[in-house]
Amino acid sequence: MARRYVVVGGGPAGVVAAETLRRQDATGSVTLVCGEPGPPYARMAIPYAMSGKIDEAGTWLRKEWDHYEALGIQLLHDRVAKVDPDARRVVLAGGGELPYDALLIATGSSPARPRIPGLDLPGVQSCWTLEDLRRIDPMLRPGRRVLLLGAGFVSCIILQSLVQRGAKVTVSCGSSGRMVRSMMDETAGGMIMRWCRAKGVEVLTAGRPTAIERREAGLRVTLDSGQSAEADLVIVGTGVRTNTAFLQGSGIAVEDGIVVDRYLRTSVDSIWAAGDVAQGFNCCTGLREVHAIQPTAVEHGRVAALNMSGTPTEFGGSLSMNTLETLGLISCSFGQWMGRQGGEQVRVVDQEHFRYLRLEFFDGRLVGANTVGMTNEIGIIRGLIQTRVRLGGWLDRLKRDPSRLAEAYVACAQGV
Repeated sequence: MARRYVVVGGGPAGVVAAETLRRQDATGSVTLVCGEPGPPYARMAIPYAMSGKIDEAGTWLRKEWDHYEALGIQLLHDRVAKVDPDARRVVLAGGGELPYDALLIATGSSPARPRIPGLDLPGVQSCWTLEDLRRIDPMLRPGRRVLLLGAGFVSCIILQSLVQRGAKVTVSCGSSGRMVRSMMDETAGGMIMRWCRAKGVEVLTAGRPTAIERREAGLRVTLDSGQSAEADLVIVGTGVRTNTAFLQGSGIAVEDGIVVDRYLRTSVDSIWAAGDVAQGFNCCTGLREVHAIQPTAVEHGRVAALNMSGTPTEFGGSLSMNTLETLGLISCSFGQWMGRQGGEQVRVVDQEHFRYLRLEFFDGRLVGANTVGMTNEIGIIRGLIQTRVRLGGWLDRLKRDPSRLAEAYVACAQGV
């Protein structure tokens, strides 16, 4: 009897999983449940559509309209309201149900909405979906005042697109007073903040928002520091949460995300998880963590599908890595950029030229890094961390002169 595969989630993990399942099993049925209308798309492409660099079709994960039909993958535009492992079925929000022999949950994440009075006012928007973009786009005209609530990774990508559209942008960093604090230390985040201010972006560092009000001049956002800012449009970018509420009562173990083993299996038989919703293994620490980055989602989807179709395949672990462009300034974080207890560190700081390198070592290996304004080193740092190569005598050389990263990489690869 042909196997029934159900993949819930139309992001990169779900799409790659569906395609891999079809390659692995030519006779099984593959259903891809997408919670939004239209072809599956890359959420990280939305800022590029906002800037005008691409149109909506440019966000699609696969460019041919009939791609899924041609592969025999059924696209179902609905949401899953409940997972029933005992009956091996999922209950759909629109009515009906889907039976499965193997189920993949790749439902990703959603914006975490802070509890602020006025958050539901017209002109206060998230920027997470194509539908959000359609609502925001008509409001973006040169000179429009836009306030970004939050200064994390996603907000900083949106910031660049807003500036490219000619908006007058203000960023509120919240209570931390820092930019991209989840991926950059104070020195790197401070450089990015100073760069943004030099490019005409106002950055508010004191206080979290307590209220949004409609005034004659537009929207006013008040911070708990007593400071306030006015805007024509407020975009909320204060973090995300994994989409797991529909799993209540399913027996599937959930912590920060869905807990999976090295084969991306959940705690319930015949159910796997992948992408931003999965709490998978970190290749540096061996701990289970949510790594909400597209390369991890793609690899999760591939590995989960292999296991679902009967080819046992371990996931080697993900590397937490983010690359950010902020108004032309490139910054990166890798692995355990914040360091490990008992480890060693070296830093090179050039404030004048917006260049920064921080390397973190532990047990004779490179385990993490922060960079600002340095792009040549990205592949080298990633390679040294992912391969977990022991640096040997190169450890002391790099501590004396971190610019020798390329030499170290080549020498260690050759066993020198």
